[in-house]
Amino acid sequence: MSNPEEQTAHGAEEPARPPVDPAIEPEELSIPLTLQEKLDNLPTDPGVYQYRDRDGKVIYVGKAKNLRNRVRSYFQNGRLRDAKTTALIRKIADLEVIVTDSAVEALILEDTLIKKLRPRYNVMLRDDKTYPYIRVTNEPFPRVFATRKIIRDGSRYFGPYTDVKFVRYMLKTLRSIFPIRSCDLNLTEETIAAGRFKVCLDYHIGKCEGPCEGYVGRAHYEEMIRQVMQVLNGKTRGLERTLEQEMGFLAEAMRFEEAAVMRNRLQKLREYSGKQKIVTDDLVDRDVIAYAAEDDDACAVIFRIRDGKLTGKQHHYLSGVLEMPREEILRNIIERHYTATDSIPEEIFLPFDLDDDQEIIERFLTDKRGEGRVQVVVPKIGDKQKLVTMTQTNAKFLLDELKLQRMKRSDMVPRPVQSLQRDLRLKNPPRRIECFDNSNIHGTDPVSSMVCFVDGRPRRSEYRKYRVRTVVGANDFATMKEVVGRRYSRVMKEGTALPDLIVIDGGKGQVAAAMEVIRELGLEHIPLIGLAKRLEEIVIPDQRDTVLLPKSSSSLRLLQYIRDEAHRFAITFHRSLRSRRLLQSELTNIAGIGPKTVAKIFETFGSVRGVQGATLEQLQEQLGPKTGLNVYEYFKAKPVAEEEAAMPESIDAAGQPADDLDDVQLLDDDDPADDQALDEQAADDDLLAGDGDDESADVSEF
Repeated sequence: MSNPEEQTAHGAEEPARPPVDPAIEPEELSIPLTLQEKLDNLPTDPGVYQYRDRDGKVIYVGKAKNLRNRVRSYFQNGRLRDAKTTALIRKIADLEVIVTDSAVEALILEDTLIKKLRPRYNVMLRDDKTYPYIRVTNEPFPRVFATRKIIRDGSRYFGPYTDVKFVRYMLKTLRSIFPIRSCDLNLTEETIAAGRFKVCLDYHIGKCEGPCEGYVGRAHYEEMIRQVMQVLNGKTRGLERTLEQEMGFLAEAMRFEEAAVMRNRLQKLREYSGKQKIVTDDLVDRDVIAYAAEDDDACAVIFRIRDGKLTGKQHHYLSGVLEMPREEILRNIIERHYTATDSIPEEIFLPFDLDDDQEIIERFLTDKRGEGRVQVVVPKIGDKQKLVTMTQTNAKFLLDELKLQRMKRSDMVPRPVQSLQRDLRLKNPPRRIECFDNSNIHGTDPVSSMVCFVDGRPRRSEYRKYRVRTVVGANDFATMKEVVGRRYSRVMKEGTALPDLIVIDGGKGQVAAAMEVIRELGLEHIPLIGLAKRLEEIVIPDQRDTVLLPKSSSSLRLLQYIRDEAHRFAITFHRSLRSRRLLQSELTNIAGIGPKTVAKIFETFGSVRGVQGATLEQLQEQLGPKTGLNVYEYFKAKPVAEEEAAMPESIDAAGQPADDLDDVQLLDDDDPADDQALDEQAADDDLLAGDGDDESADVSEF
């Protein structure tokens, strides 16, 4: 592994430092520290550290009891590391630390930053934001309902629940036991006294006690809500005794109707608690946590045991765990789960020890619980150890289920693709479709594009754009032949994936030209069609008649979508080249402007209109006082070219005019540096080796 000095050079070169004037105080200087200098001056306090790449993006967030020891351990020579950590270290270009008062504060801050920044090299809970909670609102007559959004206004939240059906069942059970209101009226003492609201149907059928008209007092209603929260916490044993005592008092007082209501509540509560499995003889509240991992995925399961009964089960899927130590995976599970819930038990069972982090976890959980110490226990034998084993078995089952769902999803062919196979009478479903289009104006700035769709969805990391090399003038047939030949010669040479269907934006001439080169390459087994714009007719090689699909056909809509995307991509590239040519031709008329200045102006202002719209101060700031003044006076005296004025600056990913050309890269056909840049951009969508023969694309979502 490289040392820190080499690491800094790899990440981002630091500019040479100017000489320090002894008359200037150190705090007045604004000189960036190198990574090595930051490592040498790290504090020994607890806190959070963030690693950044050369673009300044946070790629990892961690916490430490001793920042100096922890952070410097990443850069020690001879230390054994897994592949993921090695890849992380190679990308570190900068470091930022935040000092906290305690390790527990560092734990909470780390979790907050990970959820906010979602760094690439941290373990991620895939769908922690989608799980529902049961909310008990903070208002005079609280409401109880399901929500996915947490509002910090004093409301109590129970969950998150990974099973939506269980949430519905829980709310239905609560409303069958307790007559809590289901309306969203703003009930206060003032509005009730003013008689602003009337009781609804729930009151008349016995589902609500009518707090909106003051039929029950606030103290009575809040006591009922306290009992609701006991059920949500799984503490039904004590609540059963309370309801039984109240029923006896009411019966002794000869208030038999109220006693009957209490009896019905007690029966429904016992029905609910009777469905819960008894797993321990003691009445200690505890959670049992375990996980199963395979490749880069993991599934964690948490069993909630209250009053000796299994009251609920939650699970979380995680990604990015490949080669990660098991202690770190388990620690991440605990931290993420308990920072998102207020339900913390007296004991937590784990499958193995957390080493040094266990004490910090216990302090964090104890502080958050606020009533009694939380113990983290690793059972070794007996029924308690069997609980951990049962939890691990459930985690393995859910992880296998996730893998199976992925396999089914990968094998499932979308309906439009199936329709296209049927309508074109193809042997195999066209899961991978590549479409070509050309763009030029009277033969100037000729370009072509190729877009790739997999399972009916754009695979933007595999888009390509081409500068036409061998064709002179507006020859659409020869252009199509050249581009298709270049594309599939390169594919065959590198052994990359061939398409299931090739689509040409054009009629019989373009299709014949493309088919000629396909036969020369020996790829005639790949189906090829054309889509002509005039009647949206499908052209099939060597067939006299075209195919017309119904306008409402899903297969036709898919082909139109692919064709329009290829057209958008080609015309965007063409307009960017034309804008550059017009700008260069305008600038060559200005005295003192050379090739380097032209390149700088184009990089800064993008187009003739961009230069014309710039202020004198902006031009002089970028080009210097004299050159900036010459450019400003030239464009002030000469209006922008008519062609440029009518043309949008660029076209964004949705096909609309954009402010600049950031979404279109002007790459050189044979520049290998473009391939390296594209490799980094395509990280999440199938890493690809850049195509030196092709014009590769960096395309925004649309």
